[in-house]
Amino acid sequence: MNFVAADRAADDEREAIWQRVRATYPAQEPFLNLNNAAVSPPPIIVEEAMIDAYRFISRNPDYNMWSKLDTALPRIKRELAELIDCTPDEIALNRNSSEGLSTAIFGIPLTKGDQVLVSAWDYPSARAGWFQRQQREGIEVMNCSFDLMDSDDDIVDAYSAAITPQTRVMQLTHMYHWNGRVLPVKRLCEIARQRKIITIVDGAQTFAQMPVSFRELDCDFFITSLHKWLGAPVGNGMLIVNERQIGGTWPLLAPFDQPAAHIDKFDHWNLGTYNSAIQAAIAPAIEFHKDIGADRMHARLRELTRHWVALARDIPGFKLHTPIDADSLGAISLFSVDGVDLRKLEADLREKYQIHVKYRRVEHIEGLRVSPHIYMLKSELDGFVTALRDALQ
Repeated sequence: MNFVAADRAADDEREAIWQRVRATYPAQEPFLNLNNAAVSPPPIIVEEAMIDAYRFISRNPDYNMWSKLDTALPRIKRELAELIDCTPDEIALNRNSSEGLSTAIFGIPLTKGDQVLVSAWDYPSARAGWFQRQQREGIEVMNCSFDLMDSDDDIVDAYSAAITPQTRVMQLTHMYHWNGRVLPVKRLCEIARQRKIITIVDGAQTFAQMPVSFRELDCDFFITSLHKWLGAPVGNGMLIVNERQIGGTWPLLAPFDQPAAHIDKFDHWNLGTYNSAIQAAIAPAIEFHKDIGADRMHARLRELTRHWVALARDIPGFKLHTPIDADSLGAISLFSVDGVDLRKLEADLREKYQIHVKYRRVEHIEGLRVSPHIYMLKSELDGFVTALRDALQ
């Protein structure tokens, strides 16, 4: 794909190039998939690589998995490290963000009375993990209060005010899956370092959707899923542990080989038997992503979001719960319509118009989440807004 030419071309020419990108993905049937923030389809070359690897395993499972396919994992880690700006020795491969978050949440040594700072907007299972430690061990889970539409400065002030002398950990979400809001994580991590507070960054929605540098964030833990914006097969996740934290963090599962003081103690092989074919298909996903580039991907996703929102803004009662003008805007946005049963609207769009969006509710915010991917075209989003108007009649 000549993406450099696409960057310079007129809108119609750019769409023609993205149409060719569309052809590299499996058809999305029976629904128009506007819930890519949950699970994105892999490109066809990734899907085929996984199937080929699985068939290869079937010929001699024990030997072909451990002695053949898994020999590629160090190279895969090197390529991932290049994408996110860390060292391969800081990367552990696992199944998804929830597993990575649990590794950090349950692995950081804490004692009774130590405080962990979270927000109401953090991922529910992450919050549940901290509350489980509170119940079992007597740590204190403290809540940082702010609104998803607050300014970056207000959010930084809210976290700063919530820190106490007992704060030991800050749980931070890079981009909220609820509405696509991106936190000023770099600034928050800097504040935490100054106060010797450990930082866990949930990057499930940012890695591969936009440029991310682990070194620039300078957090202690960064967690992400590879089956969302990178386009690896479902069942792939990545945990990055800053080298300063590896030795002192307990693994979620006891390592097969003891003692294990390096990053391997967090890797997926501690599960026991696992499906190596899933990891084998990370490599083509990385190559596909590199061909497009994180900057270009982010720009395209931001363009698609702003395109459909501009078309829908004049719908009576339409409300957007995402900062649309922020440079950090990506694929995820959340909207509501005054006086409308949003669960019913979600069902109508799916059943009558074959369009799949996701109902989301947290705290005082309720809406439908829309999250296109780069294989989607503006014309399909035009059709979504047309269907939305029709469903609201």
